[in-house]
Amino acid sequence: MRVIVEADGGSRGNPGPAGYGTVVWSADHETVLAESKQAIGRATNNVAEYRGLIAGLEEAAKLGATDVAVYMDSKLVVEQMCGRWKVKHPDLIPLHRQATALAAGFEHISYEWIPRGRNAHADRLANEAMDAAAELDAPAEPVKAPKTMSSPAGWTGAQGAPTRFLLLRHGQTELSTQRRYSGRGNPALTDIGRRQADAAAQYLAQRGGISAVITSPLQRAYDTAMTAAKALRLDVSVNDDLIETDFGAWEGLTFGEAAQRDPDLHRRWLRDTSVTPPGGESFDEVHHRVRRARDRIIAEHGGTTVLVVSHVTPIKTLLRMALDAGAGILYRLHLDLASLSIAEFYPDGASSVRLVNQTSYLSGD
Repeated sequence: MRVIVEADGGSRGNPGPAGYGTVVWSADHETVLAESKQAIGRATNNVAEYRGLIAGLEEAAKLGATDVAVYMDSKLVVEQMCGRWKVKHPDLIPLHRQATALAAGFEHISYEWIPRGRNAHADRLANEAMDAAAELDAPAEPVKAPKTMSSPAGWTGAQGAPTRFLLLRHGQTELSTQRRYSGRGNPALTDIGRRQADAAAQYLAQRGGISAVITSPLQRAYDTAMTAAKALRLDVSVNDDLIETDFGAWEGLTFGEAAQRDPDLHRRWLRDTSVTPPGGESFDEVHHRVRRARDRIIAEHGGTTVLVVSHVTPIKTLLRMALDAGAGILYRLHLDLASLSIAEFYPDGASSVRLVNQTSYLSGD
């Protein structure tokens, strides 16, 4: 199947609040097959452009595309992906590597520069994402009252001091570099993964204000949490309910391999959170235990800021809870390795999301 991918990204300040947008069209450019946009915290224009390309290629892969035509108004990304320009900036090297790996999964792919006026759909999505990034980048209003007193939270009227969850995804493993389902398996962090954990730990230590570090029991998350805990001078506690989804027989398979093994089941699993992988666990089951973990953390650390180190599905689930969103959001959120998101839960039942997928502190990787 042939598709057209149009992608864009930008930053308000370069670096500054950044976001990307991408849209996948049918080959005749008549039908939108998929679209995605995401605020990515503080980043440069070029980082945002690459993130848009990566998201577009991921969407094309999900659709089963074999032939992809990429159109972007970033001359730098197009020339680098075509191999005509070298990738020298350290922020772009891992992104170029990730985009190249995704591109290798298609039978044919081409890249073409287009003027911004011809990239209007992706440009609009990117600007919406940048607007969201600017809102998330705004400094939080200080809570002046002690946590035992009611304090309204902005225009929502939520009462009391929230429990703030800093949601950190673990660093890179060999399975994540190969884009394989990695659930209950226990691969170690790679050298890059350890560097990512170090970078996140230093950022969190500079940020401060964290009262506890809680982690999934799996080694990749525990090691990431231990690195942060040392920088924060805190102990680590393990909550088994923060473990990643059990992918059952799909553990260790790529997206394509799982789809080939169980085509009908895999398609239903991508649309229905009640569907269970063979011998595994449904996203609805994950939601149940992650809610239990959230409630326990709030009971033990109410009104404070806690660092929660976990995996893609549990973190997406906590963000879904904070947004009071439907199950479909699990398929829309994108979380990079070692990325940081922030969710708040108030004593009166209100909640909010303040940040999604920040990775700016990883620029050295």
